[in-house]
Amino acid sequence: MVPGARGGGALARAAGRGLLALLLAVSAPLRLQAEELGDGCGHLVTYQDSGTMTSKNYPGTYPNHTVCEKTITVPKGKRLILRLGDLDIESQTCASDYLLFTSSSDQYGPYCGSMTVPKELLLNTSEVTVRFESGSHISGRGFLLTYASSDHPDLITCLERASHYLKTEYSKFCPAGCRDVAGDISGNMVDGYRDTSLLCKAAIHAGIIADELGGQISVLQRKGISRYEGILANGVLSRDGSLSDKRFLFTSNGCSRSLSFEPDGQIRASSSWQSVNESGDQVHWSPGQARLQDQGPSWASGDSSNNHKPREWLEIDLGEKKKITGIRTTGSTQSNFNFYVKSFVMNFKNNNSKWKTYKGIVNNEEKVFQGNSNFRDPVQNNFIPPIVARYVRVVPQTWHQRIALKVELIGCQITQGNDSLVWRKTSQSTSVSTKKEDETITRPIPSEETSTGINITTVAIPLVLLVVLVFAGMGIFAAFRKKKKKGSPYGSAEAQKTDCWKQIKYPFARHQSAEFTISYDNEKEMTQKLDLITSDMAASPEPVSEPLPP
Repeated sequence: MVPGARGGGALARAAGRGLLALLLAVSAPLRLQAEELGDGCGHLVTYQDSGTMTSKNYPGTYPNHTVCEKTITVPKGKRLILRLGDLDIESQTCASDYLLFTSSSDQYGPYCGSMTVPKELLLNTSEVTVRFESGSHISGRGFLLTYASSDHPDLITCLERASHYLKTEYSKFCPAGCRDVAGDISGNMVDGYRDTSLLCKAAIHAGIIADELGGQISVLQRKGISRYEGILANGVLSRDGSLSDKRFLFTSNGCSRSLSFEPDGQIRASSSWQSVNESGDQVHWSPGQARLQDQGPSWASGDSSNNHKPREWLEIDLGEKKKITGIRTTGSTQSNFNFYVKSFVMNFKNNNSKWKTYKGIVNNEEKVFQGNSNFRDPVQNNFIPPIVARYVRVVPQTWHQRIALKVELIGCQITQGNDSLVWRKTSQSTSVSTKKEDETITRPIPSEETSTGINITTVAIPLVLLVVLVFAGMGIFAAFRKKKKKGSPYGSAEAQKTDCWKQIKYPFARHQSAEFTISYDNEKEMTQKLDLITSDMAASPEPVSEPLPP
């Protein structure tokens, strides 16, 4: 090869490397700028009117040279409430490390260092941009922020503990996103929680609110107990706690009782396992053994493969439609059989309807519940909103060694006063004809002012006199109005008689409450209405009312 050619190739390669280095040098600031804008953000959960936000690594030290910038909003027409649960920024001058809130008309901050920072800001807007910036520093946790709309003036942060409050009874609003914020809770939903526990995290654990939504909590403070037993529930692990002077409980909605079902005929499964014990006898892990309160081995599936699409299930027939607010599960409960379900989904249906999958409220996707982490300890998951159904299926998604389950369903009967059954029908117009009212009535229910034990005689005599007087009046009226025009607003005598008869036939029709005028003619209609009801419940979570026993 010609020496000049070799030299030219070397020069070309060197030039190529130089050009590549130049391109990298030019693009590096652009790439760094793009990464910096969001890489300082940490935990972030938002819903329609509340949320939680932290700096990266919180409560650890926030990173150097990062930017976190997010715009948070609440519904238009509402004002934003911001509460800073924690602010620990190393800079004293806010030159390079600071937290700043900016709206279209105002600026709040920058905040940093040891300056006095307001715990709460009530803004004159429904939208604000949060900007957190860091330079070079050694220490600092950064920030934890919660927000809500002005509909929730009693907003607290995820860091509030029951020990911060002296009242024996109070109500607060927890924002969305408190489940994964660092901080311990001790206790459980039955015995109560140690007063050092985080309030909102404990409320999620107890199934009072959903982490994705936040919500109102009502708290009762009681005398402490010697020991608080921990349990895994709703994705939160509470710890065992020692004696404390005070504990707290959440008020209950009165729908948290164990739902009964019989092992024979009311529990089915896709398959079951036959094992052989030490004596050589066969042991049947049947679905009839799946009740949590029963002793002995659990139900176990016939297939132990982890390599196929989940198709095993355990089905429970409650005999009639029930309101199901939660489920407790364990694994095999047998120390020599380390079997348990790690995650599952829930299917449900009513008579002659198709199976539906329980979905998350925010993303409307199939909700996967966190199951057990060992064969022994029970785990609870709550349904917010509740399931209203007769049949439910637990469909395992992941498991350890072999699918094994014991279950307990939590809920209550459906009654007329239960919000999951009464369909509140909103009238489209206040001028509804008497005919339409008569057609929609299916079961007349007396108003509160009307006694259910009406004496027929006392009603019939005035009605007879009323009819005589009305007909007499109509005759006199007709005699004086023979030349009455056809289009008169008073109508014809025949029409008058018809309307009078309607009022006699349906004396309580005009006082009939709209919420009692609906009837469920078929399964499909019933299912659609119950779906709408649970959607309403999700959109408007209300505080629960009935207290747990002390």
